[in-house]
Amino acid sequence: MSSAEPAPQKLTITHWLVIFVAAIGFLFDTYELLMLPLVAASALAELMDVSPDAPVIREWIGYIFWASALAGGGFGLVGGYLTDRYGRRRVLVLSILLYAFSACAAAFSTSPMMFLVLRCTTFMGVCIEFVAAVAWLAELFPNPRQREMVLGSTQVFSSFGGLLVAIVYGWIVQHATELPPIFGGHSAWRYTLLSGVLPAIPLMLIRPFLPESPAWQRKKAAGTLKRPSFAELFRPSLRRTTLTTTVLFACGFGAAFGAIQLVPAQIVQTLPELRPHVERQAELKKQLEAALSQPQQPAGTAERTVRDQRIAQLRKQLDDAGKPIGRERSSVQKWQEVGGLTGRFLLAVLAMWVVSRRKLLWMFQLPGLVIIPLVLIYPATSDLGLLKWGIFLAGLFTIAQFSFWGNYLPRVYPVYLRGTGESFAANVGGRMIGTSAAVWATQLAPYMPGMSGHRLAYACAAVAFGVYLVGSIVTYWLPEPAREELHE
Repeated sequence: MSSAEPAPQKLTITHWLVIFVAAIGFLFDTYELLMLPLVAASALAELMDVSPDAPVIREWIGYIFWASALAGGGFGLVGGYLTDRYGRRRVLVLSILLYAFSACAAAFSTSPMMFLVLRCTTFMGVCIEFVAAVAWLAELFPNPRQREMVLGSTQVFSSFGGLLVAIVYGWIVQHATELPPIFGGHSAWRYTLLSGVLPAIPLMLIRPFLPESPAWQRKKAAGTLKRPSFAELFRPSLRRTTLTTTVLFACGFGAAFGAIQLVPAQIVQTLPELRPHVERQAELKKQLEAALSQPQQPAGTAERTVRDQRIAQLRKQLDDAGKPIGRERSSVQKWQEVGGLTGRFLLAVLAMWVVSRRKLLWMFQLPGLVIIPLVLIYPATSDLGLLKWGIFLAGLFTIAQFSFWGNYLPRVYPVYLRGTGESFAANVGGRMIGTSAAVWATQLAPYMPGMSGHRLAYACAAVAFGVYLVGSIVTYWLPEPAREELHE
């Protein structure tokens, strides 16, 4: 420890409250985002009244993944500026409330467009929350080792969020018919979205006890806090940092949205083990449509009773046919998130021994460059059991990189630019550019060789290879942080 390095702080109740709120934020921002791969196909099939394997569903999923991230990235960029302008705590709290209530409102969607808009506002809150939370935590703990430990341990909760939503969705699939009806039905996707309001409850209770970032507040009170500017990010001393981190964020999100998240959303149901259930769903849907199209007889007549019983029976059979698909979507996502959690822990351990940030990042990029495309080419098209092990590795190599940025970015930007710099890389690079890979994959799929059910997997493999290759090359120019302590 250098003589100028601040000593570790003794954690107070206030510190623990801050850590708790940040962990809640990281947990539920992933919880809210990873609902989409689980519920998108079912939600769109119901809202558009088509079969879950209809080509239009695949197209809409690509559009929703990208449009919501594009909107979130744009507003998240503004949120980073507001974080530097008006404080970390205020923006963090408002962002969590925004995504919690947006997810809840999406449960009552009545059209694909309403669903899309509310997913956009959910993503806006998530994008703002990440930047505010990282800046807030980094400045609250000036000692480098203590800061790394707090940032690393709280970001681990992101993977717990993905694991939690998979568990909750799996439980809801099994027990949906026992829950109060929404619009007269028991759709598992609606209940899953409704659970997104949970983070707002503890937040409203402890909001009055949360402090502002001391570094930001001190400069604000002294009148020495410079006004943040996006142009400042491209001054000669920061230009290389801004450009490389933006490109690398785009590659990380490209792998997540253009490959990994599409596995539970669309690829799982094309596997041989689940194909019979998809075909059964399509057949039952046709029978239900035929039953609903029959002329409705007066209430109380025998014909009306038979018709209503037939419709109720078909709806129950349709729900039952979807349960195996829902269970396996949940199971695959659990394996993915356990892999991500393992990757975050592995990164935290390696960061203690590997001084070079470039070498640390390469330790996850280079294996992922080979392994993830192979997983998508073979297990994702032929073997559900092997796919779960493969998606574990895909999560490990990809999700660990997101924890890397939470530790790296606060060290390379000064206080007045910290939120703005983090926001530019995460939102312009990650959310606005990187998530477009979901559209690349879905639009590329029809041109890939093989059976129709395999084409999306091959397209995802191509996207994953491309973004991992670019990321591995660009990391060569990633600046090494000049010092351990934060810039003032």
